[in-house]
Amino acid sequence: MASDDDSHPTQRLDDTVHQRVRLGILAVLAEADQADFGFLKDALNLTDGNLSRHVQVLEEAGFIEVRKTFEGRRPRTWISATKAGRAAFASEVAALRELIAGVDRSRNDGARG
Repeated sequence: MASDDDSHPTQRLDDTVHQRVRLGILAVLAEADQADFGFLKDALNLTDGNLSRHVQVLEEAGFIEVRKTFEGRRPRTWISATKAGRAAFASEVAALRELIAGVDRSRNDGARG
Protein backbone atom coordinates (compact mmCIF):
# COMPACT_ATOMS: atom_id res chain seq x y z
CA MET A 1 0.00 0.00 0.00
CA ALA A 2 1.35 3.44 -0.93
CA SER A 3 2.03 6.06 1.70
CA ASP A 4 1.30 9.77 1.30
CA ASP A 5 4.95 10.26 0.27
CA ASP A 6 4.69 7.50 -2.34
CA SER A 7 1.31 8.07 -3.95
CA HIS A 8 0.27 6.22 -7.07
CA PRO A 9 1.38 8.02 -10.29
CA THR A 10 -2.24 8.52 -11.33
CA GLN A 11 -2.57 10.96 -8.42
CA ARG A 12 -0.17 13.26 -10.29
CA LEU A 13 -2.18 13.31 -13.53
CA ASP A 14 -3.76 16.71 -14.18
CA ASP A 15 -7.39 16.40 -15.33
CA THR A 16 -7.03 19.51 -17.49
CA VAL A 17 -3.96 18.18 -19.30
CA HIS A 18 -4.83 14.49 -19.31
CA GLN A 19 -7.92 14.78 -21.52
CA ARG A 20 -6.98 13.27 -24.91
CA VAL A 21 -7.41 16.37 -27.10
CA ARG A 22 -5.78 18.75 -24.64
CA LEU A 23 -2.87 16.33 -24.17
CA GLY A 24 -2.55 16.24 -27.96
CA ILE A 25 -2.53 20.04 -28.23
CA LEU A 26 0.20 20.34 -25.60
CA ALA A 27 2.17 17.49 -27.21
CA VAL A 28 2.18 19.29 -30.57
CA LEU A 29 3.15 22.55 -28.87
CA ALA A 30 5.96 20.82 -26.97
CA GLU A 31 7.62 20.24 -30.34
CA ALA A 32 7.16 23.77 -31.68
CA ASP A 33 7.17 27.35 -30.42
CA GLN A 34 3.69 27.82 -31.85
CA ALA A 35 1.16 26.23 -34.18
CA ASP A 36 -1.72 27.68 -36.08
CA PHE A 37 -5.30 26.62 -35.47
CA GLY A 38 -5.63 24.89 -38.84
CA PHE A 39 -2.51 22.81 -38.29
CA LEU A 40 -3.74 21.65 -34.85
CA LYS A 41 -7.18 20.90 -36.26
CA ASP A 42 -5.71 18.73 -39.02
CA ALA A 43 -3.01 17.10 -36.90
CA LEU A 44 -5.50 16.06 -34.22
CA ASN A 45 -8.39 15.35 -36.63
CA LEU A 46 -10.82 17.73 -34.91
CA THR A 47 -13.66 20.02 -35.89
CA ASP A 48 -13.32 23.78 -35.47
CA GLY A 49 -15.77 23.77 -32.58
CA ASN A 50 -14.15 20.88 -30.76
CA LEU A 51 -10.67 22.38 -31.02
CA SER A 52 -11.97 25.81 -30.01
CA ARG A 53 -13.48 24.45 -26.82
CA HIS A 54 -10.30 22.64 -25.77
CA VAL A 55 -8.17 25.67 -26.63
CA GLN A 56 -10.45 27.75 -24.41
CA VAL A 57 -10.02 25.34 -21.48
CA LEU A 58 -6.23 25.34 -21.82
CA GLU A 59 -6.15 29.12 -22.17
CA GLU A 60 -8.31 29.60 -19.06
CA ALA A 61 -5.94 27.28 -17.16
CA GLY A 62 -3.00 29.46 -18.24
CA PHE A 63 -1.40 26.63 -20.22
CA ILE A 64 -1.54 28.26 -23.66
CA GLU A 65 -1.66 31.70 -25.23
CA VAL A 66 -3.77 32.51 -28.27
CA ARG A 67 -2.72 35.23 -30.68
CA LYS A 68 -4.86 36.35 -33.61
CA THR A 69 -3.23 37.91 -36.66
CA PHE A 70 -4.11 38.70 -40.24
CA GLU A 71 -2.27 37.54 -43.33
CA GLY A 72 -3.60 39.89 -45.93
CA ARG A 73 -7.31 39.82 -45.22
CA ARG A 74 -7.34 36.31 -43.82
CA PRO A 75 -7.45 35.85 -40.05
CA ARG A 76 -5.00 33.39 -38.55
CA THR A 77 -4.94 32.07 -34.99
CA TRP A 78 -1.61 31.13 -33.45
CA ILE A 79 -1.40 29.02 -30.31
CA SER A 80 1.65 28.63 -28.10
CA ALA A 81 2.30 26.89 -24.80
CA THR A 82 3.09 29.06 -21.80
CA LYS A 83 5.83 28.23 -19.31
CA ALA A 84 3.12 26.81 -17.04
CA GLY A 85 1.73 24.76 -19.92
CA ARG A 86 5.12 23.28 -20.77
CA ALA A 87 5.67 22.44 -17.09
CA ALA A 88 2.21 20.84 -16.80
CA PHE A 89 2.85 18.76 -19.92
CA ALA A 90 6.29 17.66 -18.64
CA SER A 91 4.74 16.68 -15.30
CA GLU A 92 2.01 14.70 -17.08
CA VAL A 93 4.58 12.84 -19.20
CA ALA A 94 6.69 12.08 -16.10
CA ALA A 95 3.65 10.65 -14.27
CA LEU A 96 2.73 8.54 -17.32
CA ARG A 97 6.31 7.25 -17.59
CA GLU A 98 6.26 6.33 -13.91
CA LEU A 99 2.93 4.55 -14.36
CA ILE A 100 4.24 2.58 -17.34
CA ALA A 101 7.47 1.70 -15.51
CA GLY A 102 5.42 0.30 -12.62
CA VAL A 103 3.38 -1.85 -14.98
CA ASP A 104 6.56 -3.08 -16.68
CA ARG A 105 8.12 -3.94 -13.29
CA SER A 106 4.99 -5.88 -12.31
CA ARG A 107 5.12 -7.87 -15.52
CA ASN A 108 8.79 -8.65 -15.02
CA ASP A 109 8.49 -9.47 -11.30
CA GLY A 110 5.14 -11.24 -11.41
CA ALA A 111 1.85 -9.95 -10.01
CA ARG A 112 1.87 -8.58 -6.48
CA GLY A 113 -1.04 -9.10 -4.16
